[in-house]
Amino acid sequence: MSSTPKHFRQAALALGVTLMLAGCAGPNPRDPYESYNRAMFSFNDKVDTYALKPVATAYRDVTPSFVQTGVGNFFGNLGDAWTAVNNLLQGKGEAGMSDITRFALNSTLGILGLFDIASEAGLQKHKEDFGQTLGTWGVSSGPYLMLPILGPSTVRDTVALPADFAGNIWSYKDPVYLRNIGTGVNLVDTRASLLDATSMLEDAALDRYEFIRDGYLQRRESLIHPDGDGGDAKPKQQDPAVEEAKPASPQAAAPAPAEAKPAESSATVSSESAPKELNSGTPAASNASL
Repeated sequence: MSSTPKHFRQAALALGVTLMLAGCAGPNPRDPYESYNRAMFSFNDKVDTYALKPVATAYRDVTPSFVQTGVGNFFGNLGDAWTAVNNLLQGKGEAGMSDITRFALNSTLGILGLFDIASEAGLQKHKEDFGQTLGTWGVSSGPYLMLPILGPSTVRDTVALPADFAGNIWSYKDPVYLRNIGTGVNLVDTRASLLDATSMLEDAALDRYEFIRDGYLQRRESLIHPDGDGGDAKPKQQDPAVEEAKPASPQAAAPAPAEAKPAESSATVSSESAPKELNSGTPAASNASL
Protein backbone atom coordinates (compact mmCIF):
# COMPACT_ATOMS: atom_id res chain seq x y z
CA MET A 1 0.00 0.00 0.00
CA SER A 2 1.27 3.50 -0.78
CA SER A 3 2.01 6.00 1.95
CA THR A 4 -0.76 8.37 0.81
CA PRO A 5 -3.67 6.56 2.53
CA LYS A 6 -1.58 6.17 5.67
CA HIS A 7 -0.74 9.87 5.80
CA PHE A 8 -4.35 10.81 5.11
CA ARG A 9 -5.60 8.61 7.94
CA GLN A 10 -3.04 10.07 10.31
CA ALA A 11 -4.05 13.59 9.32
CA ALA A 12 -7.74 12.84 9.87
CA LEU A 13 -7.05 11.35 13.29
CA ALA A 14 -4.80 14.25 14.27
CA LEU A 15 -7.49 16.71 13.24
CA GLY A 16 -10.10 15.00 15.39
CA VAL A 17 -7.85 14.80 18.45
CA THR A 18 -6.64 18.39 18.06
CA LEU A 19 -10.12 19.84 17.84
CA MET A 20 -11.35 17.63 20.66
CA LEU A 21 -8.68 19.05 22.95
CA ALA A 22 -8.97 22.63 21.75
CA GLY A 23 -11.58 23.50 24.36
CA CYS A 24 -12.76 26.61 22.51
CA ALA A 25 -16.42 25.91 23.24
CA GLY A 26 -19.04 28.11 21.59
CA PRO A 27 -22.67 28.74 22.49
CA ASN A 28 -23.91 25.46 20.96
CA PRO A 29 -22.65 22.49 23.04
CA ARG A 30 -23.10 20.12 20.07
CA ASP A 31 -21.23 22.46 17.73
CA PRO A 32 -18.63 24.32 19.81
CA TYR A 33 -16.34 24.70 16.78
CA GLU A 34 -18.99 26.35 14.63
CA SER A 35 -16.69 29.11 13.41
CA TYR A 36 -14.16 26.60 12.11
CA ASN A 37 -16.90 24.31 10.80
CA ARG A 38 -18.58 27.07 8.81
CA ALA A 39 -15.24 28.07 7.28
CA MET A 40 -14.58 24.45 6.28
CA PHE A 41 -18.14 24.14 5.00
CA SER A 42 -17.53 27.17 2.76
CA PHE A 43 -14.27 25.62 1.49
CA ASN A 44 -15.96 22.31 0.72
CA ASP A 45 -18.79 24.16 -0.99
CA LYS A 46 -16.37 25.92 -3.33
CA VAL A 47 -14.54 22.67 -4.12
CA ASP A 48 -17.87 21.08 -4.94
CA THR A 49 -19.16 24.01 -7.00
CA TYR A 50 -16.07 24.40 -9.17
CA ALA A 51 -14.78 20.82 -9.34
CA LEU A 52 -16.90 17.93 -8.14
CA LYS A 53 -20.36 19.05 -9.25
CA PRO A 54 -19.43 19.92 -12.88
CA VAL A 55 -17.56 16.62 -13.31
CA ALA A 56 -20.39 14.65 -11.71
CA THR A 57 -22.95 16.37 -13.93
CA ALA A 58 -20.99 15.50 -17.06
CA TYR A 59 -20.55 11.92 -15.81
CA ARG A 60 -24.29 11.51 -15.24
CA ASP A 61 -25.21 13.01 -18.61
CA VAL A 62 -22.66 11.06 -20.68
CA THR A 63 -22.26 7.72 -18.93
CA PRO A 64 -24.94 5.09 -19.72
CA SER A 65 -27.21 4.39 -16.77
CA PHE A 66 -26.32 0.70 -16.67
CA VAL A 67 -22.64 1.62 -16.29
CA GLN A 68 -23.45 3.96 -13.41
CA THR A 69 -25.50 1.21 -11.79
CA GLY A 70 -22.63 -1.24 -12.19
CA VAL A 71 -20.13 1.19 -10.64
CA GLY A 72 -22.40 1.81 -7.66
CA ASN A 73 -23.04 -1.91 -7.22
CA PHE A 74 -19.32 -2.76 -7.42
CA PHE A 75 -18.18 -0.36 -4.70
CA GLY A 76 -21.32 -0.99 -2.67
CA ASN A 77 -20.49 -4.70 -2.66
CA LEU A 78 -17.00 -3.99 -1.36
CA GLY A 79 -18.58 -1.89 1.38
CA ASP A 80 -20.77 -4.82 2.42
CA ALA A 81 -17.67 -6.63 3.72
CA TRP A 82 -16.80 -3.87 6.19
CA THR A 83 -20.47 -3.47 7.08
CA ALA A 84 -20.54 -7.18 7.98
CA VAL A 85 -17.55 -6.76 10.30
CA ASN A 86 -19.17 -3.81 12.07
CA ASN A 87 -22.52 -5.56 12.44
CA LEU A 88 -20.77 -8.51 14.06
CA LEU A 89 -18.77 -6.20 16.34
CA GLN A 90 -22.05 -4.59 17.38
CA GLY A 91 -23.53 -7.97 18.27
CA LYS A 92 -25.91 -8.01 15.31
CA GLY A 93 -25.17 -11.58 14.31
CA GLU A 94 -28.11 -12.06 11.97
CA ALA A 95 -27.42 -8.83 10.08
CA GLY A 96 -23.70 -9.61 9.93
CA MET A 97 -24.26 -13.06 8.46
CA SER A 98 -26.70 -11.56 5.96
CA ASP A 99 -24.01 -9.07 4.88
CA ILE A 100 -21.48 -11.88 4.48
CA THR A 101 -23.95 -13.80 2.35
CA ARG A 102 -24.63 -10.69 0.27
CA PHE A 103 -20.93 -10.16 -0.32
CA ALA A 104 -20.32 -13.79 -1.28
CA LEU A 105 -23.35 -13.96 -3.56
CA ASN A 106 -22.71 -10.69 -5.38
CA SER A 107 -18.97 -11.29 -5.67
CA THR A 108 -19.54 -14.62 -7.42
CA LEU A 109 -22.88 -14.88 -9.18
CA GLY A 110 -23.08 -11.10 -9.37
CA ILE A 111 -19.75 -10.93 -11.27
CA LEU A 112 -17.57 -9.09 -8.74
CA GLY A 113 -20.55 -7.15 -7.48
CA LEU A 114 -21.52 -5.52 -10.78
CA PHE A 115 -25.00 -7.03 -10.38
CA ASP A 116 -26.84 -6.80 -7.06
CA ILE A 117 -28.57 -10.16 -7.17
CA ALA A 118 -28.52 -10.40 -3.38
CA SER A 119 -31.11 -7.64 -3.06
CA GLU A 120 -33.27 -9.38 -5.63
CA ALA A 121 -32.97 -12.51 -3.51
CA GLY A 122 -34.37 -10.62 -0.53
CA LEU A 123 -31.15 -9.95 1.39
CA GLN A 124 -31.40 -6.46 2.87
CA LYS A 125 -28.48 -4.09 2.34
CA HIS A 126 -27.06 -2.45 5.46
CA LYS A 127 -24.59 0.37 5.94
CA GLU A 128 -22.43 0.32 9.06
CA ASP A 129 -19.11 1.96 9.89
CA PHE A 130 -16.76 1.94 12.85
CA GLY A 131 -18.15 5.23 14.17
CA GLN A 132 -21.52 3.51 14.56
CA THR A 133 -19.79 0.58 16.24
CA LEU A 134 -18.11 2.88 18.76
CA GLY A 135 -21.46 4.53 19.40
CA THR A 136 -23.06 1.14 20.01
CA TRP A 137 -20.29 0.42 22.51
CA GLY A 138 -21.25 3.56 24.41
CA VAL A 139 -18.72 6.07 23.08
CA SER A 140 -20.23 9.55 22.99
CA SER A 141 -20.34 11.29 19.63
CA GLY A 142 -18.57 14.40 20.89
CA PRO A 143 -18.80 17.75 19.09
CA TYR A 144 -19.80 18.12 15.46
CA LEU A 145 -16.95 18.53 12.95
CA MET A 146 -16.85 19.51 9.30
CA LEU A 147 -13.90 17.73 7.69
CA PRO A 148 -12.06 18.90 4.55
CA ILE A 149 -13.61 17.20 1.50
CA LEU A 150 -15.03 14.39 3.64
CA GLY A 151 -17.84 16.56 4.97
CA PRO A 152 -19.97 16.18 8.14
CA SER A 153 -18.58 14.19 11.04
CA THR A 154 -18.14 14.19 14.82
CA VAL A 155 -15.09 13.71 17.03
CA ARG A 156 -16.02 10.04 17.50
CA ASP A 157 -16.58 9.43 13.79
CA THR A 158 -13.34 11.24 12.93
CA VAL A 159 -11.35 9.09 15.33
CA ALA A 160 -13.00 6.04 13.70
CA LEU A 161 -11.92 7.05 10.18
CA PRO A 162 -8.58 5.20 10.21
CA ALA A 163 -10.42 1.94 10.90
CA ASP A 164 -12.93 2.69 8.14
CA PHE A 165 -10.15 3.35 5.63
CA ALA A 166 -8.34 0.19 6.72
CA GLY A 167 -11.57 -1.78 6.31
CA ASN A 168 -12.02 -0.61 2.73
CA ILE A 169 -10.99 -3.53 0.50
CA TRP A 170 -10.29 -1.22 -2.44
CA SER A 171 -7.54 0.55 -0.47
CA TYR A 172 -5.38 -2.57 -0.94
CA LYS A 173 -5.80 -2.74 -4.70
CA ASP A 174 -2.60 -2.91 -6.75
CA PRO A 175 -1.22 -1.39 -8.87
CA VAL A 176 -1.64 2.01 -7.23
CA TYR A 177 -2.74 3.80 -10.40
CA LEU A 178 -5.74 1.48 -10.73
CA ARG A 179 -6.58 2.08 -7.08
CA ASN A 180 -6.50 5.83 -7.61
CA ILE A 181 -8.58 5.65 -10.78
CA GLY A 182 -11.18 3.52 -9.04
CA THR A 183 -11.28 5.89 -6.08
CA GLY A 184 -11.86 8.83 -8.39
CA VAL A 185 -14.60 7.03 -10.31
CA ASN A 186 -16.31 6.05 -7.05
CA LEU A 187 -16.17 9.65 -5.81
CA VAL A 188 -17.64 11.05 -9.03
CA ASP A 189 -20.31 8.35 -9.20
CA THR A 190 -21.29 9.04 -5.60
CA ARG A 191 -21.51 12.77 -6.25
CA ALA A 192 -23.58 12.19 -9.38
CA SER A 193 -26.10 10.17 -7.38
CA LEU A 194 -26.58 13.18 -5.08
CA LEU A 195 -27.13 15.84 -7.74
CA ASP A 196 -30.91 15.93 -7.43
CA ALA A 197 -30.79 15.89 -3.64
CA THR A 198 -28.37 18.81 -3.44
CA SER A 199 -30.44 20.83 -5.93
CA MET A 200 -33.47 20.41 -3.69
CA LEU A 201 -31.36 21.31 -0.66
CA GLU A 202 -30.11 24.51 -2.27
CA ASP A 203 -33.66 25.55 -3.05
CA ALA A 204 -35.21 24.64 0.31
CA ALA A 205 -32.70 25.40 3.06
CA LEU A 206 -32.29 28.95 4.37
CA ASP A 207 -29.12 28.02 6.25
CA ARG A 208 -27.64 24.99 4.52
CA TYR A 209 -24.94 24.61 7.15
CA GLU A 210 -27.45 24.23 9.99
CA PHE A 211 -29.72 22.03 7.88
CA ILE A 212 -26.91 19.60 7.06
CA ARG A 213 -25.48 19.66 10.59
CA ASP A 214 -28.80 18.96 12.31
CA GLY A 215 -29.79 16.36 9.76
CA TYR A 216 -26.45 14.57 10.07
CA LEU A 217 -26.51 14.49 13.87
CA GLN A 218 -30.12 13.29 13.99
CA ARG A 219 -29.51 10.62 11.38
CA ARG A 220 -26.36 9.29 13.06
CA GLU A 221 -28.18 9.13 16.39
CA SER A 222 -31.08 7.23 14.82
CA LEU A 223 -28.69 4.75 13.18
CA ILE A 224 -26.95 3.97 16.46
CA HIS A 225 -30.08 4.06 18.64
CA PRO A 226 -32.98 3.25 16.28
CA ASP A 227 -35.37 2.68 19.18
CA GLY A 228 -34.35 5.83 21.05
CA ASP A 229 -32.96 3.71 23.87
CA GLY A 230 -29.75 5.63 24.42
CA GLY A 231 -27.47 8.27 23.04
CA ASP A 232 -26.16 11.67 23.95
CA ALA A 233 -29.51 13.38 24.18
CA LYS A 234 -32.16 11.65 26.26
CA PRO A 235 -35.76 12.86 26.44
CA LYS A 236 -36.92 14.30 29.72
CA GLN A 237 -39.08 12.02 31.86
CA GLN A 238 -42.49 13.43 32.65
CA ASP A 239 -44.28 13.00 35.95
CA PRO A 240 -47.16 10.53 35.42
CA ALA A 241 -49.44 12.80 37.44
CA VAL A 242 -48.65 15.70 35.14
CA GLU A 243 -49.27 13.49 32.12
CA GLU A 244 -52.72 12.53 33.44
CA ALA A 245 -53.57 16.16 34.09
CA LYS A 246 -52.87 17.23 30.54
CA PRO A 247 -55.98 18.11 28.51
CA ALA A 248 -56.74 15.91 25.52
CA SER A 249 -57.73 18.73 23.17
CA PRO A 250 -55.75 19.24 19.94
CA GLN A 251 -54.49 22.55 21.29
CA ALA A 252 -52.96 20.84 24.31
CA ALA A 253 -49.91 19.59 22.47
CA ALA A 254 -47.92 21.13 19.65
CA PRO A 255 -47.16 18.86 16.69
CA ALA A 256 -43.71 17.33 16.71
CA PRO A 257 -41.43 18.80 14.05
CA ALA A 258 -40.50 16.54 11.18
CA GLU A 259 -37.00 15.12 11.29
CA ALA A 260 -34.65 17.01 9.02
CA LYS A 261 -32.96 14.74 6.51
CA PRO A 262 -30.52 16.27 4.04
CA ALA A 263 -31.25 13.71 1.56
CA GLU A 264 -27.88 8.42 2.21
CA SER A 265 -20.85 11.45 3.60
CA SER A 266 -18.49 12.05 2.03
CA ALA A 267 -19.61 9.96 -0.71
CA THR A 268 -23.90 6.62 -2.46
CA VAL A 269 -26.68 6.23 -2.24
CA SER A 270 -28.84 4.43 0.22
CA SER A 271 -31.09 5.99 2.82
CA GLU A 272 -28.72 4.92 5.57
CA SER A 273 -25.86 7.17 4.52
CA ALA A 274 -27.15 10.19 2.67
CA PRO A 275 -26.70 12.80 5.45
CA LYS A 276 -23.16 11.69 6.12
CA GLU A 277 -22.27 11.86 2.46
CA LEU A 278 -23.85 15.22 1.76
CA ASN A 279 -21.92 18.40 2.45
CA SER A 280 -23.05 21.11 0.11
CA GLY A 281 -23.04 18.39 -2.48
CA THR A 282 -19.68 17.00 -1.44
CA PRO A 283 -19.84 13.27 -0.66
CA ALA A 284 -17.93 11.84 2.19
CA ALA A 285 -15.16 9.49 1.25
CA SER A 286 -15.35 7.03 4.07
CA ASN A 287 -15.49 4.17 1.59
CA ALA A 288 -12.84 5.56 -0.69
CA SER A 289 -9.07 5.21 -0.56
CA LEU A 290 -7.38 8.48 -1.32
